[in-house]
Amino acid sequence: GRNGRTVLKLTTSMIFALFLSTLAADASAQASRFRGSNVMRMNRIAPVSSRLARNPAVVSRRSILAPKCETEAAVEWKGALSSSALTGDVKTVFNINDIAKILPHRYPFLLVDKVVEYEAGKRAVGVKSITMNEPQFTGHFPDNPIMPGVMQIEALAQLAGIVCLQMEGASPGSTFYFAGVDGVKWKRPVIPGDSLVMEVEITNWKPKFGICKATGKAYVDGNLALEIKEMTFALVK
Repeated sequence: GRNGRTVLKLTTSMIFALFLSTLAADASAQASRFRGSNVMRMNRIAPVSSRLARNPAVVSRRSILAPKCETEAAVEWKGALSSSALTGDVKTVFNINDIAKILPHRYPFLLVDKVVEYEAGKRAVGVKSITMNEPQFTGHFPDNPIMPGVMQIEALAQLAGIVCLQMEGASPGSTFYFAGVDGVKWKRPVIPGDSLVMEVEITNWKPKFGICKATGKAYVDGNLALEIKEMTFALVK
C-alpha cells in the first residue's frame, strides 16, 4: 500500500508538471502572435510623412483625390463686372428695333435679337438669346426644354434675310419664303440660358428672280451647335 501511494503521488506530480509546461508554451506562442499583430498595426498607423518617404506615389494620389472643398476654395471669384466685360468689345450693329424695320417677323417668331457684325450684301453675325419665357418650351419639352431644331434653322434664315433684304433688288420689310435647305447637322442641344451666336454668308443672289442662297453656322459658348450647307429663299414681290 505505501509503495502504491508513493507511485501515485509521483505520477500526479509528473502530470501536473507536464500541464504547467504546456500552459507556458501556449502563453509564449500567444505573446509572439500579439507582438507581431502590434507591429502590423503600428505599420498601418505610421506617420504620413514616413509613408510618403517610402512611397512617393502616394503624394500624387493624395493630390488627385484632394477634398472637393480644397478645390472649390482655389476657384477665383471674378464677379459680374468681369463676366460682363467678356463681351465688352462686341458692338451692336443692328439692335432689335433696327431688325424690326428690316424683317417682317414679330413676336413670338422674331428670332434674331441683335446683329454684331455686318458686311453689306455678303454676310452677318447675329445673336439669339434663348430664354425659358418663350412659348415653345411649354411643350418642347416640359421637363427638358430644348430649342426645336427647325427654329434654329429659322433663326439662321432670318439672319440671312437681314442681309438679303438690304441688297439691290429687294426692300426692307418684304416677305421671303424658305425654298429649300440642305446639309443640316446639329452638334449639341440648345437650351434656355444659351446665347446662339449665328453666322451666315450669302453665296448667290439673283435679284431678277428674287432667289437667294446662303450658308450658315451657329455656336454656343464657342462650340458648334448647328451647321447648314445651303439655304434657299424666294423673295415675294
